[in-house]
Amino acid sequence: MHGHGSDVTVAHSASRARVSPREPRGRETREELERLTLVPEAAFSRGSGERAREEEPDPLRTCFERDRDRIVHSAAFRRLAGKTQVVVYPTDHQRTRLTHALEVAQAAVAMARGIGVNVTLTDAIALGHDCGHGPGGHASEDAFDEFITEGYDHGPWGADVVLADLNLTVQTLDGIRNHSWSRPAPLTVEGEIVSWADRIAYCAHDLEDAIHAGIVTIDDVPPIVREVAGTRRSQQLATFINAVIDTTAATGTVGMDKVTAEALAELRRFNYERIYTREEAVAQSLTVVAVLRDLVNYYLENPDSLPPEYTRANLMHGAVAYVGGMTDRFAFERARLLLGWDPRRLPRYIGRGA
Repeated sequence: MHGHGSDVTVAHSASRARVSPREPRGRETREELERLTLVPEAAFSRGSGERAREEEPDPLRTCFERDRDRIVHSAAFRRLAGKTQVVVYPTDHQRTRLTHALEVAQAAVAMARGIGVNVTLTDAIALGHDCGHGPGGHASEDAFDEFITEGYDHGPWGADVVLADLNLTVQTLDGIRNHSWSRPAPLTVEGEIVSWADRIAYCAHDLEDAIHAGIVTIDDVPPIVREVAGTRRSQQLATFINAVIDTTAATGTVGMDKVTAEALAELRRFNYERIYTREEAVAQSLTVVAVLRDLVNYYLENPDSLPPEYTRANLMHGAVAYVGGMTDRFAFERARLLLGWDPRRLPRYIGRGA
């Protein structure tokens, strides 16, 4: 298990992989490739890289490559694996926040390539866009609203609190902060692309998950969605992604033609009515809100129970940050162990069983 070869250690005894010896393709070379291949309106690595704390440029990686690497290796990104997308207790085949982020990144990167903008920045924004979500899905925003003066919004919270220690570039943070359509428009084309990719991905894959879970059926899919984008997730992704690429290339505006946009809007309306706001989902959300509020109040009353790094500044802020960072499993177990919540009243979640 120590590798093979004499002068140079190789992975396989029969390794035949060879390249012509040359200087490594470092940061400056790739920055020049961006200049030669991307459209003029793209976010270029050269001349970017502004961070809250100044850093020396990396010799090999562009500033946006460093951002992407930092996000992927962060605890906040890993914890997305244990956070709800739609169904609190998914089967092995249903989405979590982590798989959602990966699917958003796939859609966003496809659009960025087709439009000719910075793929790496797009990827970084997409992978980090939901790191501000608490346990239990969007219900966490309702739970934490009462504790945060300006309200709890997962985009700004992710950029300004959860990922702050990563010292990401202003372009990456802006895209994460403003990916939701209710927020101000992102500063970059890449950020706008992620806004579209997020909506496209969750509309398509939430429907697929709901069909697999027996919440809705293929026959329930609205006619306009069937006619324009089909009933399968793969068809819908291809239709919506290609529409953004084609419309942007034809008009210069990052957007979608009216017919396809109406099909996407109808799919989203259908999901809200039949999936997100169905009776069982609303009841689940109310329970999640109650659990998370009880946990925040517990830590406000028992600050010694918080890890030290969460009590150095504002206690309220620290308690929300700690609970917001929890996975579904950890939050619901804390509620059971610390607050005496009856397990039968808690949503089912990853790791607990049916």
